[in-house]
Amino acid sequence: MPFDVNNLKYNDDGLIPAIVQDSVTGEVLMMAYMNREAVEKTLDSGETWFWSRSRKKFWHKGETSGNTQKINDIYYDCDRDTLLIRVTQKGAACHEGYYSCFHYRIDGDGSVSVIGDRHFDPAKVYGESSEDRKGTDGDGTVKVNAAAGEKEKKQVPGAEIISSVFNTIMDRKSRLPEGSYTAELINKGRDGILKKLGEEAAEVIIAGKNGEEKEIVHEASDLIYHLMVLLASEGVGIGEIFRELERRTE
Repeated sequence: MPFDVNNLKYNDDGLIPAIVQDSVTGEVLMMAYMNREAVEKTLDSGETWFWSRSRKKFWHKGETSGNTQKINDIYYDCDRDTLLIRVTQKGAACHEGYYSCFHYRIDGDGSVSVIGDRHFDPAKVYGESSEDRKGTDGDGTVKVNAAAGEKEKKQVPGAEIISSVFNTIMDRKSRLPEGSYTAELINKGRDGILKKLGEEAAEVIIAGKNGEEKEIVHEASDLIYHLMVLLASEGVGIGEIFRELERRTE
């Protein structure tokens, strides 16, 4: 049946909530609002557009940061009053620099932990601190006004752990912290990365020849890591690799 934007149920302000999800890992990235025209702009452009309630204007996700969201699928629920948008996220979704806006976790003891690493410095991207932007929906994020605890790493399986490692590499690429091996490798440029990748590939071959499982696992992990550094350096998202692999299962 043909889709009609007018068949969605909007609230009294003419808005419908849109939940944005990573189409590969399933991670929820953010929630923002759309009106009819924003839905149409999203469908026409293939990237997300929202309506800012505070600024009373449309905003194209990534218009300032460059962290756009490419549409893969759009769903609406059985009540037709909520959208689920599955995307390929470029960079990070959150205006605070994190991959997901939902990076504050309320722990059992009542404290709050910050999950994940920052991909970029908000002050450099927006010209202001993330604190200055709290209380608005200018970039469509969920605000949590709580003290952040120590960072923790999520223990996640499969594609999610690969995405977690890739996100860390992206963070190193953005900040280039002193003492970081990843930052040092990225600073060597394409030729330096390719040289190291070739060395790691050779070590995988030797490990395979030796037939030692532990050695194979170690060297294969090194190879995958260095391959992800190359992807990050060249601006290729890990989601693109997942989708190509998924295509090959069809």
